[in-house]
Amino acid sequence: MTTPAQTTTLASGRIIELDALRGLAVIGIVWMNVYVFALPAQGYYNPDAAAVHTPFDRLVWAISFVFIEDKFRTLFAMLFGAGCIILFDKGGENPWRAHFARMAVLFAIGLAHSILFASNDILRAYALAGLALPFIAMLSSRALIAVAVGLVAVHIGGGIIAFGSGFYDWSQGRLHSDLVVFADRNFGTDPAAIEFSLQQGREGFEERLLRRSANVPAQIATISRSVPINLAAMAIGIALWRERMLAAEWRTFQLQRVAALCGVFSVLPLLWLAGWVAELGFPGIVIGPVSLIVSAPFDTALGVAYAALAMALFTRSGAITLRLAAVGRLSLTNYLMTSVILSAVFASWGFGLFGRVSRVEALVLCIVPIAAILLWSPLWVANLGQGPFERLWRTISRLLS
Repeated sequence: MTTPAQTTTLASGRIIELDALRGLAVIGIVWMNVYVFALPAQGYYNPDAAAVHTPFDRLVWAISFVFIEDKFRTLFAMLFGAGCIILFDKGGENPWRAHFARMAVLFAIGLAHSILFASNDILRAYALAGLALPFIAMLSSRALIAVAVGLVAVHIGGGIIAFGSGFYDWSQGRLHSDLVVFADRNFGTDPAAIEFSLQQGREGFEERLLRRSANVPAQIATISRSVPINLAAMAIGIALWRERMLAAEWRTFQLQRVAALCGVFSVLPLLWLAGWVAELGFPGIVIGPVSLIVSAPFDTALGVAYAALAMALFTRSGAITLRLAAVGRLSLTNYLMTSVILSAVFASWGFGLFGRVSRVEALVLCIVPIAAILLWSPLWVANLGQGPFERLWRTISRLLS
């Protein structure tokens, strides 16, 4: 016998596997977001930069680096691109105007989210990258994949140029010493920088609101640099939707083959990079570029592998698939609400655990928001259908378009 949530999901005419994949992406993002809320900024990248250490922190970092960090961001961006093109293909009186209105509203939601709760909000980057989607929407699947490869190359090249132009002394043929200082402050274990991050993380709500509001221009400049890599994932998502993989129409062996190929391409290099960084002792000058630039193509490929593997494992009437599908139907609401919960746990106006837990303990605490969305999503879908923030996004976008 199906539950009310199952009946609602099955009767909605939606692609349950696609919703479940979106739900899985939201849960994966929580795994990495918890470190933003729990640790000083340097600790997100560097296991030795947390204020509290355990013997297992480096192992947790390695698992996160290889299998989680930026993989679920890629997966979420892929599904965002597919979702946009599904709406765009439905047409309407002015699909371009409607799309741009949706991006404007999403950017506003993301901006508010970044100021109030999560400084690493991804909605702003998705909205900016999404502005380009109508211009690539008509490309063939092969052309979209080629565009994605080119955009990943732009991301890598742009990162190398940004570091090199500012910190490489071409006349002397060596790095400026300023680069080492910059990297250690942002990605390493510089004590003064870590203490500054701890002070910021423990500030009051009003103080944080004022500081982040004043830094909006700098935020936009920073997230603009992530547009190529996010647009690459969106282009892949559109291609996989057009090829019907994300429509759950591929055979299991096809999905397994894609998962295996992308997995082999990505996991082995990521394992080597993790081992190399650990062997060097996690220097900021290495771990920063590796996390932000070098790992990008492998992160993207592993995101595709996850999509294919999940599609192969999901069963339309399976209890896990249906629960994840409910989470996915409320993806925007759940993404925002997990930040509210994490703020309540770590911020000074909540339980104030920021900077007081290890990486391992932060990982354990991320079970709280994950359990919450797994519990409330089927109940909400069964009784109220569309999520509150999905409804808000849709309503305001219609008014603007």
